[in-house]
Amino acid sequence: MGKLKPSCSTALLLFSFLLYCFPSSQAQQDYENNQQAACYATNGSSTLGYSCNGQRNSCSTFLTFRSQTSYQSPYQIANLLNVDASNISTINGVANISSPITIFDLVLVPVACSCSGEYYQHNASYTVKYNDIYFSVANNTYQGLSTCQALAAQNPYDSRNLAVGEKLVIPLRCACPTANQTASGFKYLLTYLVATDDGLDAIAQRFRTDSQSIMDANSLSSSSVIYPFTTLLVPLKTEPSKEDLVNPPPPPSPPPPPSPAATSDKGSSNKKWIGIGIGIGVGVLAICGVLIWFLCWRRPERKPIPQAPKIAESPSDALVSSEIRSVIGSLSLYKFRELERATGSFGEDHRIKGSVYRAVINGDNAAVKRLKGDVSNEIDILKHANHSNVIRLSGFCLHEGNTYLVYEFAERGSLSDWLHHKKDRSGSSHLGWRQRVQIARDVADGLNYLHNYTNPPYVHKNLKSSNILLVREFRAKLSNFGLARPVEDREGPHLTRHVVGTPGYLAPEYLEHGLITPKMDVFAFGVVVLELLSGKGATFATEGDETKEVLLWSSIGEVLSGEDARSKLRSFVDPYLQNDYPFDLAFAMAELAWRCVEREPASRPTMTEVFLSLAAIYNSTLDCNPSDLTNSGSTTNGR
Repeated sequence: MGKLKPSCSTALLLFSFLLYCFPSSQAQQDYENNQQAACYATNGSSTLGYSCNGQRNSCSTFLTFRSQTSYQSPYQIANLLNVDASNISTINGVANISSPITIFDLVLVPVACSCSGEYYQHNASYTVKYNDIYFSVANNTYQGLSTCQALAAQNPYDSRNLAVGEKLVIPLRCACPTANQTASGFKYLLTYLVATDDGLDAIAQRFRTDSQSIMDANSLSSSSVIYPFTTLLVPLKTEPSKEDLVNPPPPPSPPPPPSPAATSDKGSSNKKWIGIGIGIGVGVLAICGVLIWFLCWRRPERKPIPQAPKIAESPSDALVSSEIRSVIGSLSLYKFRELERATGSFGEDHRIKGSVYRAVINGDNAAVKRLKGDVSNEIDILKHANHSNVIRLSGFCLHEGNTYLVYEFAERGSLSDWLHHKKDRSGSSHLGWRQRVQIARDVADGLNYLHNYTNPPYVHKNLKSSNILLVREFRAKLSNFGLARPVEDREGPHLTRHVVGTPGYLAPEYLEHGLITPKMDVFAFGVVVLELLSGKGATFATEGDETKEVLLWSSIGEVLSGEDARSKLRSFVDPYLQNDYPFDLAFAMAELAWRCVEREPASRPTMTEVFLSLAAIYNSTLDCNPSDLTNSGSTTNGR
């Protein structure tokens, strides 16, 4: 399948993506093909709606929607989508129109669909809120049931200068069966929102239909790619029911987040992988897929750190404590004299920082960290961790009361070095926009892994820019797990009186009450994103008064509030970037960080939401060509 890659210009392509060409034989409607991402580019009519090519100009059909915090009951969803609330509660088996639906559950929404000009649609209305743009309304609030192009075509307002209180027409995507589909027994075309790990076979099985009919209905082939924030038409011969939603095909046991490997040659050719679509709003991103963007971008395979042969301790070595012995597992046990040779007797020329030294083992670099006390917790976590954004522990040594941990080597040093000391390690004195977004996404990926895919899940508790290490190609890795602790849901929130950490990164609930939950990592991550955006530290001195320190997280609310938020954000962004960044994406990252540092933990997104949001922002950044940039300061500047 060929790929078309549009260029990124300061006048036009802010959100450009890889586009795919699909065959149209036996096609009923054209699939969006991720064109909904390029709001300001000229593209095909597929983003404007489904063509009025059906046997009838109007019909009853169904949309899908996923419950979210602001739209959780049938009544709330009905008001948003302009439908009958009782119909939603009935078909979804909800007790009454005000009963809450579990967050992120799939909801069936009966609608009346009719032709409006060239396209089928069901119209809803929406009142503009602060900082709304067509893109966020279509992909965040309406979850991809509409597109920014359709909103721009049917509303008179400037997409990027919407005024609070303005009323928008929201054309929701729907369609009626064609004559051929009707002759084949199909009565409905359900509008389905593509979700995490969806493939056409699974979607077809969920709704008791076949994948070929879905391919025919959407101009797809067996090698096509489908994306979140897009819709698929699912031909149905009978009405869908709540059983289709609550009893989907049983998935396999959930693996860790997918490793960065190619998927095009794995599994059946009928498998349809997911590509991350651009979705800046974070409120609903946790419902969206995360697999196929790895097709567009591959992380290099992790090169294992050479391990020394397992060597029994000599009698002169310190005895292995019972705590350490229980977590050794398959880690290599080094002799102290080996590490002495590898680090030049722990000489100053091998010192990286503090008690961390560069070592050369079997011709390859590694990092050796000297620690005192019980380090079984960190060993236990890293021994089981298997993720490309978590630093890899290869072995350890015990000697004279000290523990020496041997890690993979981070060639680029720490994120703090690059942001705050502007170290020149590769001919460039600062991080570019693409590198910063990549680092943020990598860190979110690692935290999402810790929070959701380790057993038990862990809270890092000590996230900060100095504990984020950068390897080749500026890929980020989480390090320093000495304070990490497991989170067991059955125990409820954990409280401690022993509050430790670095000022500026500590969440208010932890500082004030000792409350430990994954949301404290979300808070610290928000601070790191603000560091990436501004180049400032988590605490920094105010201009004109070097004795007064300001918390970085407390300043972002002021930056993004008020009518001049965009100009204030330009002043906030690291001057080293020199306007060489897409402003709207920077604005989206700033808003995401602002949500992460909300004072109330419940108001912060989960790391899943954060990761998917940043993956989407990063994907839009990837397609921008630095040679097309200028320093004009336009909102479409990007790289």
